[in-house]
Parts: sequence; structure tokens; C-alpha cells
Amino acid sequence: MCGYQLSCESTVDLPFSYVDGRGISVLFYTYTVDGVEHPDDMLRDPEALPNFYRILEDKLPTTSQINLYQYMEYFEGLLQKGDVLHIAFGSGMTASVNNAFEAAELLREKYPDRKLTVIDSYCSSSGYGLLVDYAADLRDQGKSMEEVTEWVTAHAKRVHHQFYSTRLDFYRRSGRMSGAAAMIATVLNICPIMRLDDRGAIIAYSKVRGKKAAVAETVRTMEQHAENGKDYDGKCFLCHANCLEDAEITRRAVLANFPKLKEVRICDIGTIIASHCGPGTVAVFFLGDERLPDKK
Repeated sequence: MCGYQLSCESTVDLPFSYVDGRGISVLFYTYTVDGVEHPDDMLRDPEALPNFYRILEDKLPTTSQINLYQYMEYFEGLLQKGDVLHIAFGSGMTASVNNAFEAAELLREKYPDRKLTVIDSYCSSSGYGLLVDYAADLRDQGKSMEEVTEWVTAHAKRVHHQFYSTRLDFYRRSGRMSGAAAMIATVLNICPIMRLDDRGAIIAYSKVRGKKAAVAETVRTMEQHAENGKDYDGKCFLCHANCLEDAEITRRAVLANFPKLKEVRICDIGTIIASHCGPGTVAVFFLGDERLPDKK
């Protein structure tokens, strides 16, 4: 027994069966459609994600922060069992982490004999999941809560999030792109190329014509930033928003260019992230150099 509990939020975009099997506690986000709240299911119900993508064809879900009370209730349940290390969804995506910090501060007064540490992951989706997965490896190796905290804090901004989108209709519908710009980009077969910066915010920094070029740019960028370049042999996760074929094409390209990689784990982008990116997004996550700030 390691003597502390590792915890995260459902936006790690890994299957709940995998996260739970690793002994990691989860706090679930929700999304709302037509006034009805739904949990971020993490594939517990095999029909939940397909149903969600059908909803996206004509409706725009809304998401909200995890509030202070929810964190208080969740953390208190864990603290009654032992010390807690919670790795939170990145602040570049949501301000929820501020509620987590406040809840932790309040509960430390109530449980002075327990340790409760909250870390801002500066990560999103399966990149967040990759960071949590590394933390679970260290815990399983017998590392202390303090040692895992130190490693996660030092490496959070070294988890690269490299992604592209093959569908821009959702960006138009959600107001993230004008109708004219989306139409022109669609006609020209343009794919925006995006990443997370050092704050964990999305940066659209380039665009290419066609899926083949998007995959090539993703691999080229990974070669530039991954630990040891093409000799990278660390964890590599890949996730997709209802476009498994594109994800498989991207995985084959990554494996072909990084011969020391034993596996590229493919995951589904969950309902919370997909509520904002829509279908057609493919993302690759890996450890590398420190993520760069936005150039603006």
C-alpha cells in the first residue's frame, strides 16, 4: 500500500475501466442538453458516447465548472480514507482548479492530520490522462506522495498536445469560426493545426491542406519536440472525436516514424472536450521539451 490516494477528473479521456483498474479515483464533470444534465461517462455505458455524437449533429451541449461544494464533498470522502494527491484538469481549459484549491485549503483545517495536495495539470484530454498515468506508475513503484507531486509539477508542461481537425462545421456552429471562413476552409480542404501552450490554452498556429498533410505535420512536430526526437520511447496516447479511421492513420504514421515506441494507445475524446471541439479532431500526446508560450 502506498499510503495515499491518487485522484483526477473525468476529462482525462481514458476509459473508466482503465483508470479504476489503476486504483485512481475520479470526479466527474457533466454536460447539459435542453436543460438535462448528463455525466461525462468515460465509456461506462457503451451507448453514451455514440448517443452524444448524435446529439451534436443538431444541438450544442453546454458544460460548466466543478463548483466548490462538489470538490468539498468529493475530497472529504477521500480524506476519510487517507491522504490525497489530486491532479486537476488544466487551468488553461477551465477555472475549476481554483475551486479545487479553495476546497483543499478549507478541508486541511478540518482534517489537520491528513495531507491533501492539488496540482494544476496544465493539460487536457488524454494528455491529462498521460500525466496521470505516469503518476500512477510512480506511485506503483513506491514513490512517496511528495516525490510524485514533484515529478508531476516538473513534467506537466512537458506533456505535448498536438492536434488537428478535419471538420470545421462544428467550429462554425459553435461560433468559434465565421460561416464564411468555415465554408472557404472546407472548400479548400484546410485542416487547422493546433497545440497547447505553456499555460494549457489552445493555440491554432498553422493550417495545411488535406488530412495527409495534417498527419505529416503532426509527426514532424512530434519529432521536433519529443524526448530524444525519433528515438522517443516514452508513453504516447492518441485520442479522436468520432473519427477512428483518422486516428488509426495517425497512429500508423507515428509508429512508422518512432521505431522505439512499443505502443500508441488510442482513446476516445470524451463528452466534455468534444462539446467544445466537435467531431473530427485527432490529438497526439507525448513527453518532450517545455511547451512554448503563444507567440502573440
